[in-house]
Amino acid sequence: MLSLVSQYQQVVGDLPRALSKVGKDPQVKREVDYYLATIDKIDTIDDFLKNDRLYRFAMKAFGLEEMTYAKAYMRKVLNEGIDDSTAFARKLTDQRFYDFAETFNFKRYGAAATSFTRAQAGTVDRYVRATLEQQAGQQSEGLRLALYFQRKAPSVTSAYGLLADSALYSVVRTALGLPAAVSGIDIDKQAALIANRVDLKALRTPAGLGTFLTRFIAQYERQNGTSAAAASPAITVMQGVAANVGQSTLMALQNLKRGV
Repeated sequence: MLSLVSQYQQVVGDLPRALSKVGKDPQVKREVDYYLATIDKIDTIDDFLKNDRLYRFAMKAFGLEEMTYAKAYMRKVLNEGIDDSTAFARKLTDQRFYDFAETFNFKRYGAAATSFTRAQAGTVDRYVRATLEQQAGQQSEGLRLALYFQRKAPSVTSAYGLLADSALYSVVRTALGLPAAVSGIDIDKQAALIANRVDLKALRTPAGLGTFLTRFIAQYERQNGTSAAAASPAITVMQGVAANVGQSTLMALQNLKRGV
């Protein structure tokens, strides 16, 4: 039985191959083919939100599955775009919404928004990576969290960005040995605690990110035992959140300014 650190190293050691294998999975390929055949025909925000299959694909690609139900919220994100300093997506601490609005920038480009590489192949790449992480989580939640953190943490610009994403915050809490009860304290106090103990600049370097994830993995295995390292679909591919922030807290964080 591989340890969690061995699982993680095996996946990231040949990540292109792992992603290629996931992309060839019949179910994944069906969704990708549908998305690529359809996205270029989407001319408006209404078209985008009405096509539930397409919309869900995009939301998963950007790690926003938990917000799929909130179409009014996402409509506001898309309607206001990112160009104006007062745009909704620019006010949110969660980088995922900004990235989503930048990729599907109907506000700036209108019907041409879905013709760019970032809205087509770029979104597919995100979807395949998200699926790889999802498959990893079927047997090893720790591996899913480590892979997600490895992908997302380098783009986080503030402690609020870590708090706003339940998966990122789960990794941080585990690595720092913080109790689940800390999620119940004032948001600003949580942010101050995280800012004092996590070097965000270091997370933007391979060495700093690796050190932090090594710390997370050690703590995760200590808390969950060797059963946490059971073989996962991601490992099968290579060979062939954890506690969540409450919904009210998440929504509050999403409405804080980025970089505060």
